Amino acid sequence: MGEEAISRTLGSDSVVLKTGLTPRQHSRLRIPATVMMSLRRPRLAQLGPPLCQKRYFRLLPGHNNCNPLTKESIRQKEMESKRLRLLEEEDKHKKIARMGFNASSMLRKSQLGFLSVTNYCHLAHELRLSCMERKKVQIRSLDPSALASDRFNLILADTNSDRLFTVNDVKVGGSKYGIINLQSLKTPTLKVFMHENLYFTNRKVNSVCWASLNHLDSHILLELLGSSDSPALASQLPKVLVLHSHPGIDRPGMLCSFRIPGAWSCAWSLNIQANNCFSTGLSRRVLLTNVVTGHRQSFGTNSDVLAQQFALMVPLLFNGCRSGEIFAIDLRCGNQGKGWKATHLFHDSAVTSVRILQDEQYLMASDMAGKIKLWDLRTTKCIRQYEGHVNEYAYLPLHVHEEEGILVAVGQDCYTRIWSLHDAHLLRTIPSPYPASKADIPSVAFSSRLGGSRGAPGLLMAVGQDLYCYSYS
Repeated sequence: MGEEAISRTLGSDSVVLKTGLTPRQHSRLRIPATVMMSLRRPRLAQLGPPLCQKRYFRLLPGHNNCNPLTKESIRQKEMESKRLRLLEEEDKHKKIARMGFNASSMLRKSQLGFLSVTNYCHLAHELRLSCMERKKVQIRSLDPSALASDRFNLILADTNSDRLFTVNDVKVGGSKYGIINLQSLKTPTLKVFMHENLYFTNRKVNSVCWASLNHLDSHILLELLGSSDSPALASQLPKVLVLHSHPGIDRPGMLCSFRIPGAWSCAWSLNIQANNCFSTGLSRRVLLTNVVTGHRQSFGTNSDVLAQQFALMVPLLFNGCRSGEIFAIDLRCGNQGKGWKATHLFHDSAVTSVRILQDEQYLMASDMAGKIKLWDLRTTKCIRQYEGHVNEYAYLPLHVHEEEGILVAVGQDCYTRIWSLHDAHLLRTIPSPYPASKADIPSVAFSSRLGGSRGAPGLLMAVGQDLYCYSYS
């Protein structure tokens, strides 16, 4: 019996089975359902690799064939466009510190007796802040080539604002120091001279403050973190250096050196009960050192001490910790027992700066969550909070100026913000002349007498390789 083709129609699909069976035998044939379903399903042409096979591609930096967009790159572009827009607005228009606030209305209120002398002076400073204009300062030095390559890391003005201590990052690596004389900083030509230091270090500068050993601000106190060349020593050894810088001497020299392990911060004491002493905040302890005698006292803490300041009228040392705790050490008590721990305040994040106000009844503190709070030391309560500051992990100092009634702080977004000290009103936000980056966070110094008692008021901003002056018009 020859082959016979049997056609069976299933829905709209026609299935043809060729067998060697008779029609009677074929009618008894049972085809499994799975086979029939596979015969019904249309076959599609396979394009590309199998679906079960996964392929991964690695995007290398600098690849010519790809330009990936990330959330970080989009955010940076938005921030840069905002910065350029604010810079353009500052060049064209004057800022307004407070709505409805001008010189004529302020003078009228003062004549009618609605403003006290103190409030009138504070409001006058606010009005002048809104008129500050940016100008580039010309820096002269014995080595002009170094000015073109070195970048500012930080600047710190002395008490009289006639000198500026600078830390510059060198292109080949490491840091060097300098002192800028501000007495020649006068309008309209803003020119200063930098006296560079002979000493060079490959260690990171963690903290800096002026020290008054022989007279007011006669020395610089540096806390350095770096590695030693000797294999017999630990790889990370911080030191505290005191640099001699008498007026009239162009090149300050090193006076003495202290090797202190694990230091994060430093502060110099102007209190008579801790004369010629400085403090260093270490990992889980505070070390008080007398420069003349070399005597040391150690106080144990529960966390790393990142910020410090001595009180002037009472023998207290205030400390801000990584845990968010702020406490005071009573210098009249020894380091034995627990009676030396006085005030207790708490932030929700690591404290990066503490500043005591002149009457020593209030303390200003900032943390790594971007919070700036004013604390009443008598009630240990926060009475005011300054909004707008940006910080996530950086060590950013506070600049409190009670005479002018303002608070100045630079955020991690590279914006310099100025608040009213008395009501926390944000008076002005100054964008950086450089694009925002972690390496170019500005360092600022404000004074109503830049260059000494006869100096002009304004704000100095060091960023990148340049120094800018925002002077009152």
